[in-house]
Amino acid sequence: MLHARKLVLAHFWVAFVAFLGALVLGAWQMYVRSPLSTWINNPEHYYRSVTGHGTVMAYVLPTLVAMGFGYAISELALKKPLIGMRWAWAGFWLVVVGTAVAAVTMALGKASVLYTFYPPMLASPFYYLGVVLVVVGSWIWVALMSINLRAWKKEHPGEPVPLAMFGNVAGAYLWAWTSLGAAIEVLVLILPASLGLTDTINAGLARVFFSWTLHAIVYFWLMPSYIAFYTIVPRAIGGRLYSDTMGRVAFVLFLVFSMPIGIHHLFADPQVGAGFKFVHAVMTAMVSVPTLLTVFTIVASVEIAGRLRGGQGTFGWLKALPWDNPMMLAVTFSFIMLGFGGAGGIINMSYQLNETVHNTQWVTGHFHLIFAGAIVLMYFMIAYELWPQLTGCAPLSGGLVKTQIWLWFVGMMVLSMPWHLVGLLGMPRRMAYYDYTHPELQPQAWTVTVSAIGGFILLASGILLVYTLATARKKEGTTLAPFTFSRTAHPVAHTPVALNGFGLWVAMMIGLTIVNYGYPIVQLASLKEASVPVIPIGSR
Repeated sequence: MLHARKLVLAHFWVAFVAFLGALVLGAWQMYVRSPLSTWINNPEHYYRSVTGHGTVMAYVLPTLVAMGFGYAISELALKKPLIGMRWAWAGFWLVVVGTAVAAVTMALGKASVLYTFYPPMLASPFYYLGVVLVVVGSWIWVALMSINLRAWKKEHPGEPVPLAMFGNVAGAYLWAWTSLGAAIEVLVLILPASLGLTDTINAGLARVFFSWTLHAIVYFWLMPSYIAFYTIVPRAIGGRLYSDTMGRVAFVLFLVFSMPIGIHHLFADPQVGAGFKFVHAVMTAMVSVPTLLTVFTIVASVEIAGRLRGGQGTFGWLKALPWDNPMMLAVTFSFIMLGFGGAGGIINMSYQLNETVHNTQWVTGHFHLIFAGAIVLMYFMIAYELWPQLTGCAPLSGGLVKTQIWLWFVGMMVLSMPWHLVGLLGMPRRMAYYDYTHPELQPQAWTVTVSAIGGFILLASGILLVYTLATARKKEGTTLAPFTFSRTAHPVAHTPVALNGFGLWVAMMIGLTIVNYGYPIVQLASLKEASVPVIPIGSR
């Protein structure tokens, strides 16, 4: 049994309860925007809901899952109690308090600025303070992961760091550097203006600082899922991990290439020069490399599972796979959504093609498939895998788990595919209302109705997730088997020094970030004309 099981459980429960609330908001948004509902006549209510939905999904859910999973990995992979338990609880409570402060501010209608922190719109300072508390709580987790790894390496000199812990610490370091951009934006630019200390704000500089965080945060989101791909999926389906080295390479490449790419979100912003936009577009293409490595490695690991089950021939292993296994379904659905979402991302990163889909529903469909689809689905599987270790319960009902997975996959595809279609037709995102009686829009009305149906399917899946976890009960007489991570197909005889630590990769991450962001930040900071009057949403 995990020594930190109460700590891990607390993180998961707060994450999934907040997630369920955000699902309700998302389903409501789709419903009121569709022809199924009469318009509510107050767009501020809609944007208040979008802010709450986005804040929970982008910051609260992935941060708590990464923290809780990280603490579990530290104990399970290193086989020693977590160092710094009191600090871990302090970080958890900072996240909870920050979430509560931000949630109350949003509910009062004083923070309807969505979750992207784009000036000149400014929320109440309490919203930003809440987000800052969430980030500070997560930084404690970063420190503890580094401390626990260092302590283990002192006790095991020269030994390979377990792959799960290697990926865990890579994700922690990525988040520490990634979150710095938004932290600087909030503390240096936004909070002074929100507190009334200045009536102008350098909007261009603020957006560049937020772009520092905006896309790299996606790879912080996916790190727990990728750790599960490499270290849980092969074991769960009865196979072996094709290559430990491939996993390490993928994790360090995310460190290097995730950061210097965020300006591709600012292709339509005139403040940033075309040269740096092009550089970030090229770097964005590079971040596909670790994902392609992962897809190859996990498909190879799945093939090993099929062949160990007797699969023969070129494709016979596919038929031999354990398709009744929930993890097999989950990784298949996750890769399908990752494929569709990644294909859409190629359009988004293109300096030329981005102009076609910029700020349309295409973008909404893309990031829902990547994050809410491929990544969050694996969050569910992480919880299902850990639940017996955390609660002492018997293995969860396979029928319930598979039903929940199917609902999530079907719901996400039904929700997001119409968005891609209407995005190509030019439908803007972040719009509170469309007049479907207009002859130009009437042919698109069915797409929003279909997406609304998808939203309610996803809500049903979320409810089933919480129900499945909440009704798991400890069964007397059940012997709890020790938790194990996946074994490699071939024993790891030697791990290169560069793939057993992070010094080189963190230096490259910081160096590339400075090269790709340094000049735009210095240039915009020196331009007085970049400052614009603030729009204090929180004072309404």
